[in-house]
Formats: sequence, structure tokens, C-alpha cells
Amino acid sequence: MTNPLATATANGVSIWLDDLSRERIESGNLKHLIENYSVRGVTTNPSIFAAALKDPFYSKALAAEAAAGSDALQAIVNITSTDVAAACDIFRGIYDSSNGVDGRVSIEVEPGLAFDTDGTIAQALELYQLVDRENVMIKIPATKAGLPAITAVTAAGISVNVTLIFSVERYHEVMDAYFEGLRQAKANGKDLSKIHSVASFFVSRVDTEVDKRLVALGKPELKSKAALANARLAYAAFLERIASDEWKSLEAAGARYQRPLMASTGVKDPALSDTLYVTELIAKNLVNTMPEKTMMATADHGVVPQDSITANIPAAKAFMAELAEAGIDIVEVTNLLEEEGVEKFIVSWNELVASVASALEAAK
Repeated sequence: MTNPLATATANGVSIWLDDLSRERIESGNLKHLIENYSVRGVTTNPSIFAAALKDPFYSKALAAEAAAGSDALQAIVNITSTDVAAACDIFRGIYDSSNGVDGRVSIEVEPGLAFDTDGTIAQALELYQLVDRENVMIKIPATKAGLPAITAVTAAGISVNVTLIFSVERYHEVMDAYFEGLRQAKANGKDLSKIHSVASFFVSRVDTEVDKRLVALGKPELKSKAALANARLAYAAFLERIASDEWKSLEAAGARYQRPLMASTGVKDPALSDTLYVTELIAKNLVNTMPEKTMMATADHGVVPQDSITANIPAAKAFMAELAEAGIDIVEVTNLLEEEGVEKFIVSWNELVASVASALEAAK
């Protein structure tokens, strides 16, 4: 029997792991997931590294940073960029065989820079140089301040993973930023075929917030549908843009798609199928990054169709209209989720800085 993850891959969805640690790299676990679970890339974020660096596996690395006199921020950058570079090396074969589409490993700029365009650009360039691997992706949040940074970093020939996208409206602005970055990259003499991007659309958090409001409004029958509808409309926006004359002119110059990436795909409501945000979001030219728990659930019992998005786009539009009639302001919801998303990563980052500072002090 074919592994459902392999079926998803065959149907156009690249499976990426939303996790990374030095233990996963050095134990051979990451290679195991590549070979047996169709994993074709990795995403990281401040919360992932905050959890990882609490592991005793990092004690030697932290001791070395302490001996070198690094402060907490420099130690974090050094350790995480080293891990990402090692993961990039493991994925290099997939990167080469897919012509750069997959085999990607993402590292995120410091979340406190989410509202600082110049600071984001500077750190994106620093991280790219530190990792020093062609298949790295630099994660930049899709805040208003992040949009011009996406353009500038793309224009420098660097592949960007745009993160924390919650609304279709903001996704259009993200695509605008990417397209403009490609035009500038072309003017700068960059090889457009080497520049790839993904747009990370957060899924489960939409249901969590909307469902809470639906219960308060006395509309529980509409629960657990908003996230899929929102994500499907994002994919519809992608299809619309790649059919445009604007995109066709860029594609003729060698440009590559900015693929939609479905993130936050772990199911939080125990009443729902634990594979919901994987099996119901299958279509060509898509990425799904998932925690290992969701990956294993999908491999074990996921039922993967040929395409669970395209035919459902009209129904998704109708459902979002129904939500509005029920009193749900989806713009207000997605704005709130963006604010909360940045705040959560800042909290994780601050926890990481504090724990690393303590570890450095203890290692002296």
C-alpha cells in the first residue's frame, strides 16, 4: 500500500517538516523522514528553536559559545544557523533533483523586527551569509513592514519564505511584493530561475478563533469550516495570479512560482480528524509543512484525494459569505491573528534569549 504522504507528493503537494533540532540532524532522524515519509523540506520558527535549545544535546554548543564570549543573541544566531546549514546539506540532493523547488530549509528573522523594515532586511542578509547555502530560505513575516523587506531581499537574489499570512487580501500584497522583487532582481542582473519563494498561509488558527466566535453567536453548525475555506481561497488567488499577463512576463524571464504553503496544519480541536488540514488541502504546486505528529497521523490513516481544493473553491466563496452574514468579520479576525502570531513568536524568542543567557552564564 502506498504511503499517503507519497500520494500527496505525487498529487502536487510537497511535504515539509515543521521542526528542526541538532539531535534530529545528528541521530539520522531527518534522513529517515526524507527516505520513509516523503519529507522534502524543513521550516523553523522561534518557538521551534526555543523548545529545541532546552535539550541537553546543545550543552556542548552552548559551552563553546560561552568560551568564545558570545552573548545570548549571538549564540542563538550561531547555533541555529549551524543547524540550518547542516539540514541544508542533508537536503541538497532533493534541492538539486527538483531544480531548487524543494530541498529547502527555512530560518526566520528575529520576531521583534516584524515592524522594522530596515532591520528585517539587514538580518535577512546576515542570516543568508551565515548559513551560506543556496537552498536556505529566509522567513520574513507578512506584516505591513515586512512587505517592502520581502521585495528588497528577493531583489538581492535570496529565496524568501513569507510567514504569518492569515488573509487572502494580505496574500495578494505578498504576491505583489514578490513580483516587484523579481522585477528588481532582473534589473540587478540576478538569475530569476534561482529565486524561489513560498507564502505561508496559517490554517488551524483561523478555525480556533472563528469557532469561538460562532459558539458565542449561537451558530455552532458553521464551526470547523472557515480555515479550509480561507486556505482554498488563497489557492484560488494563486491560480488567478499565475494566469495573469504580469506573471507570464516574469515567467518568460525565468521566474519561478511563489508556491502557497499551508502552515499551522496541526489540528487543535480533538473532535476533528487529525489529518483534516492535510487531506482537505491537496492540489498542485502546494507545500504543506506539518509537525511530526500530524505527519505520522497522515502516514498512518490519511485518505489523500487527487485534489481537494480546486472543485471546492466556489463553495469556499459561498461559505465566507455565509460567515459574514452570521456576524463574523473575517478581516478583523485575520488582523487579530497576525498581531497574536507576532506576539507569540516574540514571547518564544524572549524565552529563548533568557534560557540561552542562563546557559551561557552557567557554562562559564
